[in-house]
Amino acid sequence: MVPPVIPLLFLLVAALSSSASAHPHETAEVVNAALPGTWYHNTDHPVHALFKRGDDGASYPAIGTPEWSAGFPEPGVPMPADGKGYPQVWIDALNAAVKAGKIPDLPQSTLDTKSGLPVYPNGLDPNGPVVCSATYKCRSKDTSEIWDAPDGVFGSSFDDGPLPSSFALYGFLKENKVSSTHFMIGGNIINNPDAFKMAAEDLKDDIAVHTWTHPYMTTLSNLQVLGELGWTMKLIHDSTGGRVPKYWRPPTGDSDERVLAIAREVFGLSTVLWNQDPRDWSIGEPGGATRAAVDADLHQWITTAPKSPGLVILEHELMNDTVGAFIQAFPLIAQNGWTFESVARMRGAPVYQNAADGAGDVTPMTVGGAAVQLPATSTSASSSSNANATQSAGTTAADAAPSGTGKTDASGADAGNGTASFASPALLVSVAAAAAALFALIV
Repeated sequence: MVPPVIPLLFLLVAALSSSASAHPHETAEVVNAALPGTWYHNTDHPVHALFKRGDDGASYPAIGTPEWSAGFPEPGVPMPADGKGYPQVWIDALNAAVKAGKIPDLPQSTLDTKSGLPVYPNGLDPNGPVVCSATYKCRSKDTSEIWDAPDGVFGSSFDDGPLPSSFALYGFLKENKVSSTHFMIGGNIINNPDAFKMAAEDLKDDIAVHTWTHPYMTTLSNLQVLGELGWTMKLIHDSTGGRVPKYWRPPTGDSDERVLAIAREVFGLSTVLWNQDPRDWSIGEPGGATRAAVDADLHQWITTAPKSPGLVILEHELMNDTVGAFIQAFPLIAQNGWTFESVARMRGAPVYQNAADGAGDVTPMTVGGAAVQLPATSTSASSSSNANATQSAGTTAADAAPSGTGKTDASGADAGNGTASFASPALLVSVAAAAAALFALIV
């Protein structure tokens, strides 16, 4: 029986031959040569720096390489209103959920210029059961929404990483042999690959979703919500050996029944909020919290708060002061009888949808049903199919309009009006992707 890799070898040779025919050599001399003693690359071969075998058996580009970031949206650039460039399977899954009545037909919110809070048209009550905005502290009846830790548990998590300030936090967690959940921004992962590698590979901490550009999610159309979640999930999947995130946290806590349903129905995500906010994210902003005020809040909640429910404090790896506030308060947690636990682990469930944690076995799984390959560059055919899917998703012209919130992500990139631009993989990336598929078979 011919090994399955042999036909692939012939296809590769044929492809190379056809491309070479346009540049004929002066001679066509054929030299017979024996095969080398080994027909696979040694582990120190450069190909192993480009592609690494994941825990799910597939091969992925090494974190931080051009091949790794190719095909993903640019950091900080808003998601396109028409879903251009998205894997079709994500759009199909959204359309199916809408058709089945699983996604509430709610209008997008807009930000009030005075309060900065999302408001809804037609007199919709953000605290009512139809909208149930988490910004207004409305708690959904949906069990996939999490606000509290179990009794006696300090549920630890950090938002907005990875960033240069993350290294001190990761080093402290490692030194103290504790794990935490990191709700990461997709664009920040692209911009800070070394910090990401420390969290995911060295610490094997719990990686969760904090969207691609850190927008107000309820101001977005269904398709824009899809992109914010989907691209971040796929980047984490491709960068953690195939692990599919199970948890996400909406930036600023801005979620409602529509956004909650898209996360749950299309991507299988549980939404995580918090029950205490020291406003550490506002340190250094006009009218924001001071480091002393954040320290005082943490001290009060850890030393005097009742043990029921447990604590889920909104903390950030955004800057040295936010990391320092946590490090200063950390000894108080055990001293006051709290059990320190990562938010993703505090209920005793697996951290990822297809893996117990960052170190265990992985069941091969795709993001939202999407195959694990780079998205095709846009063509007239794919643009047409995306446009048709947009219409069948029940979006209107108003739904498709960019929200223009002016919100910036942690890197300072404007996430307001605009259209997303996607990196077009070079020919080398296509060849490398084919090599990766072959590499997965022969190594």
